[in-house]
Amino acid sequence: MRGHNFSAGPGTLPTAVMEAVRDELLEYPNTGASIIEISHRSPQYTAVAASARALLRKLLGLGEEWHILFLQGGASTQFYQVAHNFLPSDGVATYVNTGNWSTKAIAEARRYGGVQVAASSEDAQFSYIPSEASWDVAEGSVYLHYTSNNTIFGTQYRSEPTVSMPLVCDASSDFLSRPLDLDRYGLIYAGAQKNIGPAGATVVLVRDDFLQTRRPDLPTMMDYGTHAAKLFNTPPVFAVYMVEKVLRWLDDLGGIPAIQAVNQQKADLLYGRIDRTDFYSSTARADSRSLMNVTFRLPSPELDAQFIAEAKANDLLNLKGYRTVGGIRASIYNACPLAAVEALVSFMDDFEAANG
Repeated sequence: MRGHNFSAGPGTLPTAVMEAVRDELLEYPNTGASIIEISHRSPQYTAVAASARALLRKLLGLGEEWHILFLQGGASTQFYQVAHNFLPSDGVATYVNTGNWSTKAIAEARRYGGVQVAASSEDAQFSYIPSEASWDVAEGSVYLHYTSNNTIFGTQYRSEPTVSMPLVCDASSDFLSRPLDLDRYGLIYAGAQKNIGPAGATVVLVRDDFLQTRRPDLPTMMDYGTHAAKLFNTPPVFAVYMVEKVLRWLDDLGGIPAIQAVNQQKADLLYGRIDRTDFYSSTARADSRSLMNVTFRLPSPELDAQFIAEAKANDLLNLKGYRTVGGIRASIYNACPLAAVEALVSFMDDFEAANG
């Protein structure tokens, strides 16, 4: 019996997708073999990849000026690949620091050129998104990088920054959970293992005019232009195959507006329960709370541990907070059903009644 999975990543996948993959795993239609056994240049896989790109274009409203790349190495590779492509050694890029992943992106970018940290919420353990009015953006910055959702600390931007330079966004943990104002972006990247598939694929969206500003003489595999031009090397076939199925599932639901409404309903239910009494306390500031990763604590670390253990016994899985932060974290990505959040809230009621 499958439990309710609140893992921060790899995250839960739609049951319908898992069932479809199960049914096709031994033999992909019209191939006589599994999808993980056929050539990445076969017409069957080519059709899968083309469908995934077409679905992304439909869901996000991407025009032909956008390249869609399926790469590997996760967001961690993108931390340096972005700067390697677009940050000249005598140039500067602006970054906003809202947690572990932005901190790592900043460190990688400094290997290539100047970095100005416009703002940071480290002063309050990354519990909020700094107000844009307080940002110190570098004049002449080639791009502004931000992490739209922060899995560890449970914070999320309410909307895209409004700056004059192109935005580069690490959207790994809220990609396809809400619409994007594409005109503001030069590049968006996302690890697949939160909202759009299993670990193994990284989606990169890069606008062509931004792509043309990249540095010359880049290593072949690190050059976004290599992958925009053609299928250069073996892609993560199975991950892309699953991404295509998740995108089809999302499209069938009604696309991003439909899932955004469900995500808001789930978050409202869970935050409403946290705020109802003093027994549970949110670790993110109210105006910065994430709709994807809900972080909270109980009155003591001992009760946190008891809560996690008893939740697991009730098929509420992977609720332990990040290893350096502690507390509770419920990741309620697109594929997390409303029923899972309802089960968690019911358990929270019972746990407080027994231990409050």
